[in-house]
Amino acid sequence: MYDLNLSAEQIEFRDTVREFAEKEIRPAAIHPDRLQGYAPRLLSVQLEQASAMGLRALTLSESAGGAGADTLTASIVLTEVAAGDAVIAAVLAQTSVLAQALFDGAMSAAQRARYQPAFIADGNFHLAFANAVPAVDAEWCYHRSASAVQPALNARRDANGDWLLAGRIDQVTNAPLAKLFAVALAVDGATLTVLIPRDAPGLAVHEPEQRPVWHHGVCGDLEFRDCRVPVENKLAHNCSDQTPAAALQRSAINLGIARAAYEAALAHAQLKVQGARRIVEHEGVGLLLSECLVRLEAARSLLWQSAWAVDHADATANRSLPDLPLVELTGVFVAEAAQEVVERAAEVFGAMGILRDMPLFHYVHEAQVFLHAGRGVTAAKLGIAEAIDGYRRSAAPAVA
Repeated sequence: MYDLNLSAEQIEFRDTVREFAEKEIRPAAIHPDRLQGYAPRLLSVQLEQASAMGLRALTLSESAGGAGADTLTASIVLTEVAAGDAVIAAVLAQTSVLAQALFDGAMSAAQRARYQPAFIADGNFHLAFANAVPAVDAEWCYHRSASAVQPALNARRDANGDWLLAGRIDQVTNAPLAKLFAVALAVDGATLTVLIPRDAPGLAVHEPEQRPVWHHGVCGDLEFRDCRVPVENKLAHNCSDQTPAAALQRSAINLGIARAAYEAALAHAQLKVQGARRIVEHEGVGLLLSECLVRLEAARSLLWQSAWAVDHADATANRSLPDLPLVELTGVFVAEAAQEVVERAAEVFGAMGILRDMPLFHYVHEAQVFLHAGRGVTAAKLGIAEAIDGYRRSAAPAVA
């Protein structure tokens, strides 16, 4: 039965993280000194505190040392973190997703024995995924087969079975922080995933210059110069950071950004007096705030429904939920709703809404990042259209 009554544990998770985000993260995140420029610095102290709370291993199983949160719980928690700061939320989400994928599934027993204890013990041990087999731009092949793609890395096999990698992968999430990388390769027409420690000879991590950023979290570029990957570093099973659960976590972060903008606008409207009345009592401002709340609640409901469906694989089979691409629907709706919320929230602030040292400027920018991230919402809508028509695209062949 489709049910969204939260458990006592989920409510405790939510309330604890909300209090932490409101008291520890948000004051530092919206400080005017941090907001100068287009790339607010990472709040390292608050990130370490969040890691100490178990959020770095949020979805990792309890038997592996994590919190064992399901998709719904993770979505709730990351919404709260993102309402404090989207950068911290994005870093934690990426590490948590990969920790579950690697330690709970893709690694061999020997690989887990080698890396898992260090990951659990070190609060600064983050993970990153680098895809050297990029997906084809599906927005340019609606209802058509995908084109061949060119591998981003040159991977050749040495005589002893090791791989030698040469090339570059740009904009890798968590790269500046990661101590272990999972890298997907195209070799001899097949895809495989290997583990590469940060200190591997031939691997260099480059942090991007300070410029307007179109991503969340922290990103960097990986350069491989005949980087040797031992055969024992090949994962037993391929993994990815593009799972349904990961996509919903990104939507949860987007929702948190929109909620932070709404809460800031509401607080401002209840405080500012104009025409002998608080501006929240003005009809125009009241309409803006109510429109924000309508969109927030609709987005939250769809996010929770989709997360529940991921956690209950039989929900479609038993007709509790419709057989629809709910994850994709959620991504599109939340992205568009969040954009509308932050723009209306900025209107409540009037001219102050465009000042760079005020949080609304950055909330608008962060919501726009989600609106255009990956393939963008237009391409995502085309993917939904293909799904409801029953179209299935064959995988794009790799170019050797």
